[in-house]
Amino acid sequence: MNRIAETFEKLRQKKEKALVGFVTAGDPNISESLTLIAAMCEAGLDILELGVPFSDPTADGPVIQRSSVRALAKGASLRRVLEMTRDIRKKFADIPIILFSYYNPIHAYGNKAFYKAAQENGADGVLVVDLPPEESDEMTEAWPGNALSLIRLIAPTTPVERMKHIAASASGFIYLVSKTGVTGSDGLDTGDIAFHTKNLRSVTSLPICVGFGISTAAEVAVVASVADGVVIGSAFERLIEENMDKPELASIVAENVRKYKAATKMT
Repeated sequence: MNRIAETFEKLRQKKEKALVGFVTAGDPNISESLTLIAAMCEAGLDILELGVPFSDPTADGPVIQRSSVRALAKGASLRRVLEMTRDIRKKFADIPIILFSYYNPIHAYGNKAFYKAAQENGADGVLVVDLPPEESDEMTEAWPGNALSLIRLIAPTTPVERMKHIAASASGFIYLVSKTGVTGSDGLDTGDIAFHTKNLRSVTSLPICVGFGISTAAEVAVVASVADGVVIGSAFERLIEENMDKPELASIVAENVRKYKAATKMT
């Protein structure tokens, strides 16, 4: 059993749902990013989504776009993200690490080389936001094994038959997008989320994590009542952006991790 499966099994036994936290690697700089990530893991994060900075993050809202700009300006790259993954893994042996990327950086690095480096440095999975199943063979056929879970995105507009097709090539867990639009946009229809989660459960046994636009503990609690995990991204990056000049930045982010994690515990 890999780290992702082990995490969901342990949480199921404790009647908790997974708190999945996204941060852009290297924001606001490499050193402080590692400090923030360590604080988040120590505060109770269940799964880390480590975002690879990219110059054209079309699926992301302005908050995460700005985080990519800051990280790239400080020298972040896919190679540096892989080095950060190694450093995180040395300190945190059990937390699953998902590399969240657009395809361009992976393609430029080399698909086979990326697989080898990701695995050797301790990553557990990859989510390529702009690579649907029909276009991913170029990447996965170069992979010499299946040690990296391939996390798939499913949109709220996806018909059930299409869900089934996408889920068939997924592993680890499935990321269900809570709404149309980009990350960090306002408005969350919890009834819609419950409906789409139910439909997705009818075609897969993989855990389902819901993300995009979730920013309060109350929203986490509602989503956790129907999903296996809740993904927080823009809310963390907004905290970083608004507090990056404060010496207590790591403590501020960690406190929000604890608040969100408490909301994932089912009574």
